[in-house]
Amino acid sequence: MPAAIRKTLLHVETTLIEGGRPAPRPLVLIAAAAVLRNPWADRGFVEDLRPEIHAIAPELGALLTGMIIERAGSGAAVEGYGKSAVVGLGGEVEHASALIHTLRFGNHYRKAVGAKSYLAFCNTRGPANAPIMIPLMDKNDEGRRSHYLTIQFAIPDAPAADEIVVALGASIGGRPHHRIGDRYEDLKELGHDAANPAAV
Repeated sequence: MPAAIRKTLLHVETTLIEGGRPAPRPLVLIAAAAVLRNPWADRGFVEDLRPEIHAIAPELGALLTGMIIERAGSGAAVEGYGKSAVVGLGGEVEHASALIHTLRFGNHYRKAVGAKSYLAFCNTRGPANAPIMIPLMDKNDEGRRSHYLTIQFAIPDAPAADEIVVALGASIGGRPHHRIGDRYEDLKELGHDAANPAAV
C-alpha cells in the first residue's frame, strides 16, 4: 500500500425499492476510496507532475480496483464504472486530475472488469466532508442509459487541505425501472449518425 495513504473506505449502497415499487433486481453501487497526502502540497506551483503520477497512480489503481473486485465478487459482475478525485483546499484541481487521468491508474480497473468504454469521471476541490461524486456508465456501451448513474458519499474528515481523495465506483445492475431508452433510439428518430450525434 502506498505510504502516503492515510486510510481507505468502502461504500456500498443497495436499492431495493425505487419509485414505490420493488426493484426487479436490486441495484448495488460500490465505491472504493483512498485518502492520501497530496504529493504536491506546500511546494508552490509544480510544473512537472509526472514523477509523482508515475510513483503513486499505478499503486492507487491496483489498490482501489482490488477493493471493488473483492466486494463485487468478480470483474464480470461489474456493469457500470467510473472514477473521481477531490483535492483539498490547499491543492489544485490539476492535482486531483493528475492521479486519475492517466492510463497508469485507470487501466488496472479497465482490465479487471473487461471494459471497452472510457471511465466516466469527476474531479473537484473541496473541504473535509465534501461530496464525492462518481458518475458511472456501462463499461462496454456508452449509449446504454440505464447505467447512467452517480454514486455520492462523503468522508467526514477528508480531504484535509493537504490531501486528495481518489475513488473508483461500480454498479451491479442499472437503474431499477429505467424507461427512457438508449441514445440509439434518439439517433434513429433524429436521423443522426452515432459517430456524429449532434449532426454538426
